[in-house]
Amino acid sequence: MMSVIVLLHRWLGIAFCLLFAMWFATGIVMHFVPFPSLTEAERFAGLVPLDGNATRISVADAVAASGIADATRVRLIQRSDGAVYIVSGPSRSRAVHASDGRDASVTSGDVVLTIAQVHARQRGLDAARAAIVARSDYDQWSVPNGFDRHRPLFRGALGDAAGTEFYVSSLTGEVVLDTTRSERGWNLVGSVLHWIYPTVLRSNWSLWDRVVWTLSLLALIAAVLGTVLGIARVRFRNGQISTPYRGWHALHHLIGLAATIFILSWIFSGWLSMDHGRLFSRGQLTPTEAGVFDAAPSWSDAASLDRQAISPSAREIEWFAFGGRVYRRDRIALGRQTLIGAGDAPRDGPAGFLGMYEVQALAGRLAAGCGTPFALLDDDDYPARSTMPGAPVYRMHCDGGLWFDIDGADGRVLQRLDASRRAYRWAYSALHTFDVPALMARPFLRDVLIVGLCTLGLVFSITGIVIGWRRLRNRTIPKRKKP
Repeated sequence: MMSVIVLLHRWLGIAFCLLFAMWFATGIVMHFVPFPSLTEAERFAGLVPLDGNATRISVADAVAASGIADATRVRLIQRSDGAVYIVSGPSRSRAVHASDGRDASVTSGDVVLTIAQVHARQRGLDAARAAIVARSDYDQWSVPNGFDRHRPLFRGALGDAAGTEFYVSSLTGEVVLDTTRSERGWNLVGSVLHWIYPTVLRSNWSLWDRVVWTLSLLALIAAVLGTVLGIARVRFRNGQISTPYRGWHALHHLIGLAATIFILSWIFSGWLSMDHGRLFSRGQLTPTEAGVFDAAPSWSDAASLDRQAISPSAREIEWFAFGGRVYRRDRIALGRQTLIGAGDAPRDGPAGFLGMYEVQALAGRLAAGCGTPFALLDDDDYPARSTMPGAPVYRMHCDGGLWFDIDGADGRVLQRLDASRRAYRWAYSALHTFDVPALMARPFLRDVLIVGLCTLGLVFSITGIVIGWRRLRNRTIPKRKKP
């Protein structure tokens, strides 16, 4: 049996030692430079104040004009070519002009360029040399599935010192992503390598999922076999641990023993990042739950909300349904909104969010035995954050160990946590990114641990590379015969 373990570990190690080294090195990069995205703060900063006089059709008319029968949310924003409603359903979005309901998707490069320039200037970026450089479904930075409802995307380059590039949705005319030269460069040696994320592979999600899951599983098997072999080869001399190996083999053995717990847990949790419902639940709403949370409302109920004047400070208005009622929220600033429920007085300031009683009213329709919701604390073991600073997140506990986290700003379900999903939070997220409350409260200590342990893993992998290279070289270079 031990000979089989030796043989499997030897050849799996040779096959995966470079992959191990790459994962540890790129993990350090990813900790400091995440994959490019447009943050909510950046998106909101790029919006301009709404022109209330340009809105001539109602929300119900906009939904009808969009053709999205299952629309669940409608937003009003000001684009360079006028005010537009963006109507969204579970699977797609579409923009219509707020003046007359005409299709507001964008096909003209000139319109896209103006949209990108206005967005950039609102954020204080230099857009004097901006230009549209491409229109495509996928590139290296737009492969995530979240952009599917916006494809094809226009890519524009600002020509500024930071090398900023913007991606504009052809369907809604919104800026949905930005990148800088620094982000792109670091991610080419970070996320792209770590996730095995080349565009040609990642654009086919199913194929990418199977390939990376299989490679991660084989790497995990190699690590487990190495652990078994390493422990079996331990020797004790005078009460101290020693190794029967010499040179690089000895270094590989001793570092492996010192880093066993971290290497196994990190490779295991990395493999779980590709679980996608194979072993653990995915945290998605069931059809029944979605029917409660995402039910398409009667948009005619928004008529009373349409009559509310638009503040000259408002940059975005969103209508959404929650608990059978239609609400309107006027975004005044990143952390400030006015919330109006049909038939209610406007709520502003600290009270400008859904109340606990409104979440409680939903409980009876959602699942059996749901208790009183409560506001989530920032240091909760299962954290959830609203995209709007200062907005509360409410958690409901229901029968069967089922939890729901609901954003008080806009009624979205942020998390669905059953027992399986809560276990996944520790098996993957806590082990792989060290995002436990004690360390999140001490970011410097967390940085040191992640960099130090990944560096140890990298050194361990390098010893494996040297051993593997020497073994392959000895097998391929024929020995000289003695004269």
